[in-house]
Amino acid sequence: MFECGCGSAQTDYAPYFYDNGPNSNNGNMALLNLSEDTPKGTQIYVLNGTDPEGQPVKYGMTFEPGSKEYFRVHPKSGAVTLIEELDREAQDEIEVFVSISDGLNKVAEKVSVFVMDANDERPQFQNMPSIVDVPENTTSGNSIYKVQAVDRDTGSGGSVTYFLQSSEPSTKFAIDHHSGVLRIKPGETLDYEKSRTHFITVVAKDGGGIYKGKHQVMSSSATLTINVIDTQDTPPVFVGTPYFGYVYEVSSPGSEIFTVFAKDGDMDNPNPIMYSIDSGADGVFAINKTSGCIILKVYPADLRREVYNIKVKALEVSPEAKRLDFAVTTVTIRVVDLNNHPPTFFGENGPQNVFELTMYEHPPEGEFLRGLKITVNDSDQGSNAKFHLRLVGPGRMLRVVPQTVLNEAQVTVLVEDSAAMDFEKSQFLTFKATDPDSGLWGVVKYSIYGSGADLFLIQPDSGIIYTQPWASLDAEVKSKYNFYVKAEDTDGKYSLAEVFVTIMDLNDHSPAFNENSLEKTMVIGAPVKIEAIDEDAEEPNNVIEYSIMKSDPDDIFNIDADTGEIKLKPYIKSMDIVQNITNHKDCTWSVVVQAKDRGSPSFSTTTVVKIDITETQLKGPLTSFLMKSRENPLQLLGLISGVIIIMVLVTVFISTIIYMRNVKSNKILPSRRIIKRKRKPRRQDDFQQPFREEHYGGKFRNEDLESPSADNINFNNNVKVCSHRVPPSPPNVPVMPPPLPTHYRHGERGWTVPTVSASVASKTKKRSHRGKDNPVNTALVSELKLRLEQKNMANRY
Repeated sequence: MFECGCGSAQTDYAPYFYDNGPNSNNGNMALLNLSEDTPKGTQIYVLNGTDPEGQPVKYGMTFEPGSKEYFRVHPKSGAVTLIEELDREAQDEIEVFVSISDGLNKVAEKVSVFVMDANDERPQFQNMPSIVDVPENTTSGNSIYKVQAVDRDTGSGGSVTYFLQSSEPSTKFAIDHHSGVLRIKPGETLDYEKSRTHFITVVAKDGGGIYKGKHQVMSSSATLTINVIDTQDTPPVFVGTPYFGYVYEVSSPGSEIFTVFAKDGDMDNPNPIMYSIDSGADGVFAINKTSGCIILKVYPADLRREVYNIKVKALEVSPEAKRLDFAVTTVTIRVVDLNNHPPTFFGENGPQNVFELTMYEHPPEGEFLRGLKITVNDSDQGSNAKFHLRLVGPGRMLRVVPQTVLNEAQVTVLVEDSAAMDFEKSQFLTFKATDPDSGLWGVVKYSIYGSGADLFLIQPDSGIIYTQPWASLDAEVKSKYNFYVKAEDTDGKYSLAEVFVTIMDLNDHSPAFNENSLEKTMVIGAPVKIEAIDEDAEEPNNVIEYSIMKSDPDDIFNIDADTGEIKLKPYIKSMDIVQNITNHKDCTWSVVVQAKDRGSPSFSTTTVVKIDITETQLKGPLTSFLMKSRENPLQLLGLISGVIIIMVLVTVFISTIIYMRNVKSNKILPSRRIIKRKRKPRRQDDFQQPFREEHYGGKFRNEDLESPSADNINFNNNVKVCSHRVPPSPPNVPVMPPPLPTHYRHGERGWTVPTVSASVASKTKKRSHRGKDNPVNTALVSELKLRLEQKNMANRY
């Protein structure tokens, strides 16, 4: 491709490149071979061309759109520089457009640059790393695997040979250097019982080649894991030996001490295992024949030895119940004394914390304090019963003997510094008041007053304040006192000063565990918390640090020294891991936890915490509350009591409402006023007819009374009839009582007594009652009275 321009006077020919061939380093760059290890920034070629008219030329270089630009050319000199790293395995041919121009004409050519290979690639394994299962009875010389690796280089650098690199002095395997086939060496066999897994490192090397001017050989390695498959030829094998179990003094009959575990040596075809104790149990231990759990049969106090070596047999039983191979192991069980008894001081009458003695000042040095009968005892055993004694107090006034005690000793206190035991130096506090007067008027007497003065006394002349001889100050009970000191002269003039006394705390209490913390349920991933309380009043005497002294199994728990939270080790994340560690089906572990205060001297207490491991968190608010209530039964008792009280209050409230409604419904209020009037002669009309039956021998019926005035608006027939008594007029026809029904029984209610009910109406304008009588009202009252008399007569019969 070229461009040209023409003039009127002469023809201007286009410039052109020199073609010096592929092995030249200048020209048009056609068929240039360039090694892929050429460093970036290297001048790789010089474009060279000329113009027929001798005009100066310029060079240019372009690439296909979207392609990577590997080269750059200087427009005047034509020098071509590599500006990007080359990789033959990624691109082995580069197409580029080179151009030459004289200002009027431009010529461009498309050339190809070939990237030559350098040995810069390692062999790559195609099927490694890998795991191969090989039966242990495979014959020697058989092939078990073929290794394959590929090198992307060309020539000798792309050829691959194989080698074995093994740390074993005499490996059982060999590999073909060219094909990569792995075989068992002739004369070698595999044994599952001796070695279940073999790790073989296979090395793949290339044939070598030039890279950056030097010859180099590149290689790669990969690991092949060979698992030997077992065959039936081995007796049972105990897992996790040696075995050690512990019996703590808090154990009880039925406690699980340790669980042994044995499995058939032939893993691919295992048989059931039965456990039994051969010897050494002395009748105090038993074993579960299927689980291998060793159980304590007696109380720890009944054990006669501190160490028991028990022989446990694991017997392999075939599916046909035939006894096969067996194995025997030793389980060492130690009776462990917990350091859970602090040293205790005893006086003549039993345990005693305070000993008092009165003595003269300045006793001879080395003299023991007579009258102190002190015995100290630690109920623990062995090294746990060893402790030290020292005196806590000012200076080196006294010394205690002995200073180290094992189990029990008589305590003697000796005088160390006689001069320090001075009566005048032992006052508690001194007060001084001055009076400017002289003579008798300047004599000051001291006295103390106030609610806090009961435990103290003051010397009237010197103002020295002492504690009462019977007083016992305890910072845990009360740490601050205040009272007033009165300084008074002979004339009665006085001044008051307020005294504040602060009791300094001594570390005289050991931490104490909550009894409810001895048994805990732990969900995997969540902590359980134990708590100890130190009754000392101030820090650091009441600051507690927690630590794990011993656990069974060992090294599986962490404890927060400040909060007492116990967690599983981070690697324990499932019940499968738990069971692999302990082989306990119930997953109950024992941990000996120590609580130690930071006082001086420091006191400590230990306890055994039994932790039940579970994997699933119990769900539901009620279940969570009940689980928490295991640690605080009083909380659950309080909840139940609260529910019962609320139910009683609700019942009383409802009963009160029902009672008040019944009381209100039993009230009878007049709905109309019945007025007694002077009767006029009655006509023999039909007013009485609607209220009586045509035949007087029949019974009266309730439906005869349909007048609204006879209705009981309160629906209550248990209230006596209240009405204004009006003398009835004699009836026109004598009325006989109706005959008793044949089914009548004495005491049975035979009639419905009408109830006169009313409601209170609003007050209206008074009307004169001196009007015309209402015949209907008069008839109604008469009829009602008549019926009542008939009912009373019927009841008498």
